[in-house]
Amino acid sequence: MALNRDLTQGSIPKGLLAFALPLILGNLLQQLYNLADTWVVGQFLGEGALAAVGSSYTLMTFLTSILLGLCMGSSVFFAMQFGRKDPARFRAGIFQSFCLIGGLTVVLTGLVYLALGGILWFLRIPADVWDLTRTYLVWVFAGIPATFLYNYFANLLRAIGNSVTPLLFLGVSVVGNIGLDLLFVIPLKMGVMGAALATVLAQYAAGVGLALWTWQSCPDLLVRPEDRRWDRNILRQLWSLSFFTCLQQSVMNFGILLVQGLVNSFGSVVMAAFAVAVKIDTLAYMPVQDFGNAYATFVAQNYGAGQRGRIKAGTKWALFWVLVFCLLIGGLVCCFAPQLLAIFVGHDAQEVISVGTGYLRIEGSCYLGIGILFLLYGYFRAVDRPAVSLVLTVCSLGTRVALAYLLSASPAIGVTGIWAAIPIGWFFADTVGGILWRKDSKRSHP
Repeated sequence: MALNRDLTQGSIPKGLLAFALPLILGNLLQQLYNLADTWVVGQFLGEGALAAVGSSYTLMTFLTSILLGLCMGSSVFFAMQFGRKDPARFRAGIFQSFCLIGGLTVVLTGLVYLALGGILWFLRIPADVWDLTRTYLVWVFAGIPATFLYNYFANLLRAIGNSVTPLLFLGVSVVGNIGLDLLFVIPLKMGVMGAALATVLAQYAAGVGLALWTWQSCPDLLVRPEDRRWDRNILRQLWSLSFFTCLQQSVMNFGILLVQGLVNSFGSVVMAAFAVAVKIDTLAYMPVQDFGNAYATFVAQNYGAGQRGRIKAGTKWALFWVLVFCLLIGGLVCCFAPQLLAIFVGHDAQEVISVGTGYLRIEGSCYLGIGILFLLYGYFRAVDRPAVSLVLTVCSLGTRVALAYLLSASPAIGVTGIWAAIPIGWFFADTVGGILWRKDSKRSHP
């Protein structure tokens, strides 16, 4: 298929960029799901609803990270088999991973509904936004299966070098989400329930649509009767890659969830500022996260093909592009932080803008730390050492959470201590990862 890209051949910088750009655009569009909710809610429903949606965003990011991690781990397995030119093992992996992750998705969806009250208590949701947050979550949880479908098939296609098709489906879905947001919240006056429902409907459009397209347009990926079996060796490798990647993603976002609870203890103004600022922040550094995922696919295909020289050359190009982007986007975020925040909360919410500006300027000046960390995550997943990515996440998040609680307890530092703890965690993990990468690069890979 023309949309597929074999990253074991051809120009390395051109191949990396051509594969990464649709991936970056796709994830930027995906962030618009919640950004659309944030903008509409902030402009038309007020600070209380904004705080409710913001807290829900952090929780949904954590839940999504579980499924995303499982799908990303499977994607590494698929990319390795693509590089090795082993279609039978590839298809057997599709069958086993789909059954495994799909089953876990059903379990996860049931659990979050059963534990909804405990989740709200854990997040320390203030009484004045408790009902709004609960209403939003009840509806938005229904989109968890759609999140699985989209991420599974998007990662399957990306493993064979197709990063364009997931982008197209997501683009249509995001446009629909924004239109439904405006319809449900403004003329129909459905409140936060309408914002959640718009997101869920758009997620199903992307997930179901991409699944149907894959099975109709990619006959080589269709699972045959002989592929519907449980192979212990394949299952073991899939489980190792998926479990550790899932654990790494969920630990990373669970740490953020702990920070969210600490932020909530500072009141609704800080909650609202953090809700908006963290979305701008995530959107700003999302391209380097996606570039790290693209780099992981590049490394995995070449690891499967035994082309260690291309991996080394690709690593140098990846570092160069991450450096350029982080310096550029970090400077823009630092310069225009107040204006970016005002887009969501209006120019009159000066207290919210002031708090959010402090957050964005600290994070934006340190984006290189998170950019390098994403490359390290991608590299170790791709060379079948996902446990190392987990170790780096624990280093980063452990440092971040511990320092956030320690520094913010000082009245002289306050909430600024939470913001400063984040980049300190990034750079500490970079140091550990750099040492491990140098050791790993001297090993002889297959």
